[in-house]
Amino acid sequence: QVQLVESGGGLVQAGGSLRLSCAASGNIFSINSLAWYRQAPGKQRELVAGISTSGDTNYADSVKGRFTISRDNAKNTVYLQMNNLRPEDTGVYFCNRRAVVKYTWGQGTQVTVSS
Repeated sequence: QVQLVESGGGLVQAGGSLRLSCAASGNIFSINSLAWYRQAPGKQRELVAGISTSGDTNYADSVKGRFTISRDNAKNTVYLQMNNLRPEDTGVYFCNRRAVVKYTWGQGTQVTVSS
């Protein structure tokens, strides 16, 4: 069973930066497109950024130019560099594969941006 462990969240002021990491058990990253998702309080989980097996990336309009997704297949880790954070970026951030059938969700990592 694949386990996903997200880390790197925290409390930051608007305009600050955080770098999230997601590590997976098992050698799954090299064969999957991956993505970061977030869930704000009272809202549905949404896709924030995705990266294909070849390294092509895509982003939600709300984070374009501020967030960067990257992957290290050798370390089974995917990252999300978040710059110029805004209060509306607050939420729990999760990683998973970008597929209809997802792995079991991890606990996520909380990001709180104060104004």
